[in-house]
Amino acid sequence: MTRCLQTTGQGYFEEVEYNKPEPSEYEIEVKALMTGVCRSDIDMMQGNFGPLPLHMQGHEGLGIVTKVGNGIGMTQVGDIVATRGEPAYADYYNVRIDEYVTVPEAHPKYIIEPVACGLNIVTGYLTEVLGRAGPNSRLLLVGSGFLAYVAYQSLKIQNVEFEIDVLGSSNKDIWGNVELKNQPTGTYDVVIDLVGNRELFLDPILNTQALVIQGVSRTVSKAEMESLLWKACTMVYPSPRVSGFYHDMELAVEWIKNGLLDVDKFWTKCYNRNTEWQQAFADGADRPSGYSRGYIKWD
Repeated sequence: MTRCLQTTGQGYFEEVEYNKPEPSEYEIEVKALMTGVCRSDIDMMQGNFGPLPLHMQGHEGLGIVTKVGNGIGMTQVGDIVATRGEPAYADYYNVRIDEYVTVPEAHPKYIIEPVACGLNIVTGYLTEVLGRAGPNSRLLLVGSGFLAYVAYQSLKIQNVEFEIDVLGSSNKDIWGNVELKNQPTGTYDVVIDLVGNRELFLDPILNTQALVIQGVSRTVSKAEMESLLWKACTMVYPSPRVSGFYHDMELAVEWIKNGLLDVDKFWTKCYNRNTEWQQAFADGADRPSGYSRGYIKWD
């Protein structure tokens, strides 16, 4: 038995016992070191979806390898790994071979899963994005949070040729010299929506054959669908469950390690696993001043 933090969607997390099995041939066992508090965890806690079963609670993991299955190649006991396997809110948990990457050190910047989600927004549809790129092409990024910044940096690092507008008003300190817009300015060939503003898409902001990357779940209205069909637009939905997500995790490690991508400002609050874990979820829900993303740290 090992401890695990679990929510049943009643507005709180609680500590329960988790009967962790031994790792299979193609799994490793990980001792948790840090786990990010994701917005989806807060939504699940508040009853907005799910709840997921105990063995799927917590997915932004960073830990140390304690056991290695016989089918695992290069990974060794003592390696530090970033995981997207669950339950990363457990003291110990198993991770499949394609759900972790080795990282240089136990530092919150190597909580890779949320960073890879930001990369996946772009890289998952890079062919489609590049097909619309050019000297006069325009891209609208709706949102100014963690995922938006990573997606923006991904476009810049890969030299994707667009004039980019960022629509948002939060987290201005992380954006540096990038000007945040209050409203769209003209029409766009690609729109990445990380907010879910339905009214935005009722305005004539899409060019013919534009690409809409819908990064948050929402219902598409009949009027929007008619506009998308009339303009022959394409709407896609990125997900960390796609096969290419493992590559995004590797790419995130490479960019952070080489200084191309700085995510240090995102992790604004650390919570002790034994004494402060309740506060971690409370702050994730209420988002006090100066809060960007929090993580729970094991001793």
